[in-house]
Amino acid sequence: MPSQEFEALLVQARSNPIDAKKSLVELRERFDVMGLAFAPPEDASFVQVDADGVKAEWTRVPESDDAAVLFYLHGGGYIMGSPAGYRDFVARICRAGRVRALSVDYRLAPEAPFPAAIEDAVKAYRWLLAQHVAPSRIVIAGDSAGGGLTLSTLLALKEKGIPLPAAAICLSPSTDLARTGTSIATKAADDVFLTRELLDVCFDNFLGPGTDPRDPLASPLYADLTGLPPLLIMVGTAEILLDDSTRLAEKAKASGVEVELHVAEGMIHVWLFFASILPEGQQGVETMGAFIRKRLQQG
Repeated sequence: MPSQEFEALLVQARSNPIDAKKSLVELRERFDVMGLAFAPPEDASFVQVDADGVKAEWTRVPESDDAAVLFYLHGGGYIMGSPAGYRDFVARICRAGRVRALSVDYRLAPEAPFPAAIEDAVKAYRWLLAQHVAPSRIVIAGDSAGGGLTLSTLLALKEKGIPLPAAAICLSPSTDLARTGTSIATKAADDVFLTRELLDVCFDNFLGPGTDPRDPLASPLYADLTGLPPLLIMVGTAEILLDDSTRLAEKAKASGVEVELHVAEGMIHVWLFFASILPEGQQGVETMGAFIRKRLQQG
């Protein structure tokens, strides 16, 4: 049964829906305000770093093992967001997984369309390896667009012959920018955050003119997933991108990838992001933490 906090969040979200017709400035401002509303833990530290020309931010909590790193790619539809708005969430994952995190402030569209965000992620990952962090001690993760970028980054690293991380976590990822999933229509009434119109704004700005939405690097659902590391995919039943997760999981398994698919009944798009106010969100963070510790062999 959903918590009272979750029910209250649904009421709040439905009373103030996201208007896809708003300007990019207004959409970005709303997204930033949402993230900055959650104050990070007082014992967490945040340090900006230049990762070979890519802006990034280190997050540490007292439980962090500096040899173990969460490489995090924030959400925001490829057009919004920054590590600053994810500080509380990333710090919670660090505590649950006993890692430090490198949050990548990749370039956003439409100013920097596909494949700029992927290029930034690859460059920051290579920089991380150059800091003598072993790939076997890295978990790459992201939510929504960041979940799609997580997969795209893995594919780009594989293509370049760069050692892959130990595992990956995708939270409500966007994997099909062609927008062919039936859940876009069937879950439209349930999704309190995403609409088809908002997907169109985000994905079209990211792809830019002339890019095939089925390009495997933009839409990992159409890629050869062979050789990817173990995946944890978490998605709710009340979101229009549900099929992006379930179809990706099915294809990855068929390609020989080890996959853990968690489909949370009644949960909304990236509900884990609201862990500071949702018991269900914190439970999801603990699931992430257990996966990270297992894959990094931390016990």
